[in-house]
Amino acid sequence: MRIAQIAPPWFTVPPQGYGGTERVVSELCEGLVRRGHDVTLFASGGSRTGAHLVSPLDAPPPAAALGSTSEDLFHAVSAYLRAGEFDVIHDHTGECGAAMGALLGGRPPVVATLHGCWTPQLRRLHGVLGPRVGLVAISEAQRCANPAANFVGVAYNGIDPAGFPFRAEKDDHLCFVGRASPDKGIVQAIEIAKRLGRRLVMVVKVHEPPEVEFWSKEVEPRLTRSVEVLKGAEPAHKLDVVSRARALLFPIQWDEPFGLVMTEAMACGTPVIACARGSAPEVVAHGETGFLVDPADAVDGSVAAFRGVGSIDPAACRRRVEERFSTKRMVDAYESVYRRVASNAQVRRGCPALAPLVPPPEVSVA
Repeated sequence: MRIAQIAPPWFTVPPQGYGGTERVVSELCEGLVRRGHDVTLFASGGSRTGAHLVSPLDAPPPAAALGSTSEDLFHAVSAYLRAGEFDVIHDHTGECGAAMGALLGGRPPVVATLHGCWTPQLRRLHGVLGPRVGLVAISEAQRCANPAANFVGVAYNGIDPAGFPFRAEKDDHLCFVGRASPDKGIVQAIEIAKRLGRRLVMVVKVHEPPEVEFWSKEVEPRLTRSVEVLKGAEPAHKLDVVSRARALLFPIQWDEPFGLVMTEAMACGTPVIACARGSAPEVVAHGETGFLVDPADAVDGSVAAFRGVGSIDPAACRRRVEERFSTKRMVDAYESVYRRVASNAQVRRGCPALAPLVPPPEVSVA
């Protein structure tokens, strides 16, 4: 199949540091290329891929422009002007891309992965777009949060376990990986480590103004000598920290739609202690690859759960990723979606742009 992958413009594919969506897009593109598909990746300059690379922007926009509508529109328009070259378009950009995809009237069909959480604005937009864009959820929790949306599949984010260092023997430190946001539970992670008397190594992103403000007001005052902070750590350094950790703390304060860091930790053989919100109950096997705690009791629950970490087999953590969250499983899921929407597009050939389309049957690959 001739498949277009439209990545967000903000980071390279794969990213140099932070960029969960870009890592997923990279894995998907390379997996599709290996299976013989003709893949074109629309991504900012500096990206690396085995697919055909088209870079509307010579480089990712500067950090100060993150979220800029003009940059987003230029990138998306440049990609959609070439829509006639493809059998399927897969959009990862968000609102701008999904809106443009709807205007194609199903020629070619457009699927969009929802990489973030539902907001009132997104619900309103997709209520208008309806069946003109097929949505792919990255977890059942995300799909169930808006069952009225036009979901055509569920595809868990995938990683290549071979790219993650497995360690059965662990050091004594705990780790936290994420951006400086109250949603991520960074303050709770510091308190959990303090109560356990354990060293905490935090790999954090503190770039955008809200992150900088939260860090200075809420996080810095809580830092002690037992907390090591790594800002902008290289991927290899991050994985070294995670693979040696006794456990990954994931005390999220929101309904995380997937949480790629959980699968990365498990691929390294590191158990996860997470609040049972969003996708966490789908990703973590309670008592086998980590522990799920009551979100209303995140700190005390995590402290209590840590007592059982020694019973977790690191090899079981790795197997769960290989069996459920690998690149292969993700590519399988998306191939199934592409075939289904392309087949339905053949039936609809000749319908006018913006005509109501019949939504394809849901495909769920867990």
